Amino acid sequence: MTEFSKIPHPEQDAITARDWVRTLAKYREPSTLRSTFELVISAVPFMLLWALAWYCMSISPWLSLAIALFNAAFLLRLFAIQHDCGHGSVFKNRTVSDWVGRVIGVVTLTPYDVWKRTHSIHHNSAGNLDKRGIGDIMTLTVQEYKALSPLRQFQYRMYRNPITLFGFAPGYLFFLQNRLPIGLMNAARYWVSAMGTNAAIVVALLLIWYFGGLMPVLLIFLPTTLLAATAGVWLFYIQHQFEETHWNVEEDWQLHDSALHGSSHYVMPAILQWFSANIGIHHVHHLHSRIPFYRLTEVLKDHEYLATINRMTIRESLATVRLHLWDEKSKKLMSFSQAQQLYG
Repeated sequence: MTEFSKIPHPEQDAITARDWVRTLAKYREPSTLRSTFELVISAVPFMLLWALAWYCMSISPWLSLAIALFNAAFLLRLFAIQHDCGHGSVFKNRTVSDWVGRVIGVVTLTPYDVWKRTHSIHHNSAGNLDKRGIGDIMTLTVQEYKALSPLRQFQYRMYRNPITLFGFAPGYLFFLQNRLPIGLMNAARYWVSAMGTNAAIVVALLLIWYFGGLMPVLLIFLPTTLLAATAGVWLFYIQHQFEETHWNVEEDWQLHDSALHGSSHYVMPAILQWFSANIGIHHVHHLHSRIPFYRLTEVLKDHEYLATINRMTIRESLATVRLHLWDEKSKKLMSFSQAQQLYG
């Protein structure tokens, strides 16, 4: 976190985390016209770039690949809009939001109803040490890690390794894990969501193969999806994995405090903020998830305190990959080496 993020501000003392929810309620109403516009300027370029990449295969496979990789940015934005659909913050009509989310879910390889439920669990338990395991990056405390056998410690180290988290995990998550309603296997509606999405994906891939063969799948579908998935996993990681994040046991955990202090404000260049649909303003999103993504910047403009806390630049975010364990004594994430130095 930057020093700027720690500057005291009158609002910090005047308004509690719970109070912020009431303050932010006035931003929650979406505009149907604006939401439709945002959807169109995300989906139409995505489809046009897909078509252009396909057309360019006859000119140069490298050109086709380059277009496909650029198109990952629009796929990431579509996923962020799907994310907002899950919170009911895109359209006033919840049914419309859900069906838009389900359609986008086919493109992002994400069964919408399954993801919507697991993401809701994440929002309702983020930072709660007694409710980890669904919709989050697995994070052990120092004492939990020290209590593991050498083999289990090695497994956890491999899991937290950047090569695993940002190299293997995105492909595994979107191509394999999302094919089943992991964590919700006992509910029929989530099987319907997963299998319905799978069926739609298979139909789409068969149509691509029928009209273009295997190369559009290899040169366009796979690169676009993998790069967008990797960017999405990175964004999700840095939203809660920073040194001064917020974790507590159930009896000391408070939803709004965790939302405000346990979520980062990822400061990105305007173009990256646009392609990520303002998801970097994550502390505000967690405080009030019904705020449409295009109104999050309005919140920061109106409330200086929210604009200054939890700030993290791209350069600063790179250091978060060295943080692995939550230290309950210092209330900070730390590296394996730091834990070893402090506790042996």
